[in-house]
Amino acid sequence: MARLIPAAERIRRARLLIQKARDLPVPPAGKYDFSYVAEVKDLLRQARDLVKFISYTPSASAEMKADVQKVFAEADQANQEILH
Repeated sequence: MARLIPAAERIRRARLLIQKARDLPVPPAGKYDFSYVAEVKDLLRQARDLVKFISYTPSASAEMKADVQKVFAEADQANQEILH
């Protein structure tokens, strides 16, 4: 059985994934290289997937829900900055 990860740890890991997407080196072919785009989108998807259900848990505080919304905004902003 999978080990449960606390919500705060999920948010921390999601932010690390977003930072990892930002830190990926742009390949010599440019930022529109298919594998680069796929890797960036995959990292951002993983970040969103880590936190997407936190808002629905009854134990989530208002502060925790606000942090989840910030993670979604950070992922969208990273997507815009990296790929557009």
